[in-house]
Amino acid sequence: MSAPPGLLGEDMTSDDSRRVSLLLGALFGVAGMGSSSAAMALPLLGSDLGVGVGDATWTISLYVLMLAVTTAVYGRVSDLVGVRIPLLVGIGLMTSGALVAAFAPTFEVLLLGRLLQGAGAAAVPTLGVAVLSKRYDGQVRDVAMGRLAGMAAAVSCLGPLIGGVVEHALGWRFVMALPILGVLVLPFLWRALSPEGSGAGLDVLGAVLVAATAAGLVLVVQSPATGVLIAALGGVLVLLGVPAVAWRVRRRPHGFLPASVIRDATVVRSSLAAAAVPAAWFAHLVAVPAVLVHEGWEAWQVGLLLVPSAVLAMAMPRAAGTLLDRVGPAVSLGLAGVVATTALLLAALGTWLVAPAVLAVAVSLVTVAFGLGQPALMAAVGESVALDVRGVALGVATLLFLVGGSVGSAMVGGLGEVVGIPASLALLAVLPVLGLLALVPELRRAPEPV
Repeated sequence: MSAPPGLLGEDMTSDDSRRVSLLLGALFGVAGMGSSSAAMALPLLGSDLGVGVGDATWTISLYVLMLAVTTAVYGRVSDLVGVRIPLLVGIGLMTSGALVAAFAPTFEVLLLGRLLQGAGAAAVPTLGVAVLSKRYDGQVRDVAMGRLAGMAAAVSCLGPLIGGVVEHALGWRFVMALPILGVLVLPFLWRALSPEGSGAGLDVLGAVLVAATAAGLVLVVQSPATGVLIAALGGVLVLLGVPAVAWRVRRRPHGFLPASVIRDATVVRSSLAAAAVPAAWFAHLVAVPAVLVHEGWEAWQVGLLLVPSAVLAMAMPRAAGTLLDRVGPAVSLGLAGVVATTALLLAALGTWLVAPAVLAVAVSLVTVAFGLGQPALMAAVGESVALDVRGVALGVATLLFLVGGSVGSAMVGGLGEVVGIPASLALLAVLPVLGLLALVPELRRAPEPV
């Protein structure tokens, strides 16, 4: 007996969403692996290129910074010209940057390669979410978002093991080249990528102002390890950038940052609350290898310790989708914040005691927070804004999400040089608490659990 046409259509949509979300998640994971695998190589590349671990952390912070500040550009461009061209450009930049970093003769050239790599990798989270948001609706979309986040987290969590094994066998330069694997995924996604956009122009000045302001924030956070000059530069960028962005929005309400998006309280509150989750994630990626390698662990052994978190990440999509369906995005974001705070406090304790078991639990918890927080943020934003600005709204949300990540790595690399890694992790645990406070109005309006 054949299935009813409607049921068959639903099955085909479900199969398609599973295939597309897993491929996008793998691509997202490869982009994330640019940080998680590189974290294993920091001590060794630092000694080879004549810099300390604190300075070597810039290879993570700058990568995540470029990932953050260019993500909204891709979101806006996808609104205008469709997804295919910007994703192709992004993968090309990510591959080129990985090759430059792999063959870098000096630390400065390595940083340039990482900047290019981050600027290209930024296309993946924004455009991946845009593809799912435009292609599917309702519960299918929510489950697809959770599946994307779970696959991305799993691949990223395996990054330390892969990076450790590759570094042990071939050296840190091959670790830097790992993101070129993203090229292999793109052909399987090509037909799912929309080539259509609105054809409108891009507000270049608005994009530059937003990028400069976000860069200033990260420079300020990293400055304890880099000196007064970096702090002054970052402070100037923030102090000038915030009013300049506000002026540009008033002048161009339909420009790079549409006024309808940044005046949407749900978008702003949800993004601020969610930003604490990648802050915790990237802080763990820098802190755990730094502490254990200093204690004599091999990089591959650190990666092996983190494998359980990758397994856990694979179970998160269904759990996140179910939770989103039952309690909604706001409550899910709140739970992700609580878990992130717990993970940071455990990591602070684990790095202080140098307790590998405690660190493994902390990384597992932050994996849960990431697997829940990212799809909850995308669902909250997707439900709150109009379809014609959904791409840029998701881009702005992802920008704030990833700026949180760069702040997390910068705090461990910068503040950790001054007060120690355990204290920097404990201080970072305040961020999710502040995010929960920002989320209070959304939590009050949240519907009763189903």
